[in-house]
Amino acid sequence: MCNKKAAILFFVLLSLGVGALSGFFNMEAMSQYQALNQPPLSPPAWVFPVAWTILYILMGIGAGIVYCSDSNQKKGAMMLFFIQLVFNFCWSFFFFTLEWRFFALVWLLMLLVLVLAMTKKFGSISPLAAKLQVPYILWLCFAAYLNFGAWWLNR
Repeated sequence: MCNKKAAILFFVLLSLGVGALSGFFNMEAMSQYQALNQPPLSPPAWVFPVAWTILYILMGIGAGIVYCSDSNQKKGAMMLFFIQLVFNFCWSFFFFTLEWRFFALVWLLMLLVLVLAMTKKFGSISPLAAKLQVPYILWLCFAAYLNFGAWWLNR
């Protein structure tokens, strides 16, 4: 029997930890982001850590729910969760540290496809777990716009 509260806590902390590590390793390069030419609707810098904290919590809750399910699709769903978490972590490195803006955009679009696939799998196991990923999907679409704008305006 799975302890759902413990699983949710574990996956929330794991997701937040991945985000914190990404921020830590790319902190210096991230500070240069505000100096870039940015597209319209670019939010102020303080919005990003707030938004990502909320998104990591939601993705962790969804993963915890799926992990504790009895579904035979759980393994595939969790595999997609871990793969998208790796893609998520790597995007900051490509965009901020290496300044590979176009490559980061392509990477982000692949991340979006992974998250859509993960959400579909989550939905076949728990509609709630899937619904919790909707803000993440919307934010990734907005992030793709910002990434494209940063690449286009600074090439």
